[in-house]
Amino acid sequence: MYLNGDPTTKTTIKKINDAPYRLQVDDVISIDIKSEKNEKLVAFFKKNVRTTNTVNNNTDQGYSNQDERIEGYSVSKHGTIRLPYIGEMNVLGYTTKEVRLKLEQEILKYFKDLGDIFVSVDLTGIKYTIIGEVESTGPKVIFQNRITIFDAVSFAGDIPLTGDKKNIEVWRNSPSGPKRYLIDLTEASAFDSEVFYILPNDIINVKPLKQKSWGTGTTGLQSLTTIISVFSLVTTTILLVRNL
Repeated sequence: MYLNGDPTTKTTIKKINDAPYRLQVDDVISIDIKSEKNEKLVAFFKKNVRTTNTVNNNTDQGYSNQDERIEGYSVSKHGTIRLPYIGEMNVLGYTTKEVRLKLEQEILKYFKDLGDIFVSVDLTGIKYTIIGEVESTGPKVIFQNRITIFDAVSFAGDIPLTGDKKNIEVWRNSPSGPKRYLIDLTEASAFDSEVFYILPNDIINVKPLKQKSWGTGTTGLQSLTTIISVFSLVTTTILLVRNL
């Protein structure tokens, strides 16, 4: 069962949703330049575009295929991308809009008339990793600009009965280091969470229910059946020992 009750703070939700994403190491961005007068510039960027292997196995609804390749520029461990003419350009911590504005200024150094040039910068997709009690663990890429934690879990095959939907753990990079968040998917208050929307490089950990850890079943009936079976086995053993 998901999303019981009502969200509590709609204002907080709006603030979280409106926060622009800032680029991190290993993000891949697409840069599209269009121009009728400066075909040389357009050709140079298309010629020098990088490709990165994807890691998924689903081509539906914007998901990638395992042998597909993402076209774009990967953010290096130094926080830079390498561009024709321009060379190394720092993008770490920038929004895609800020990268576009910075790129336009750099292009002006080589091409005087920017009026004919249209520049767009976007994330190529959202890459995350999911582990624990889901049908399909590992790194995933979804080719959308925004995805919820429900999208991320659904793409991994959903959470089986053995998974704890009330205590989902999300690890997220921040300037001060990795941060840990907990979110309860069974309550509508999940909409209020900072991790309701998944960001690139998030790690989602779906923990097992305690019943699974104890080996007593995933539902109340299964647990009761297991306990009765154990009790019956112990009783039978005692009776056999007494009759020896």
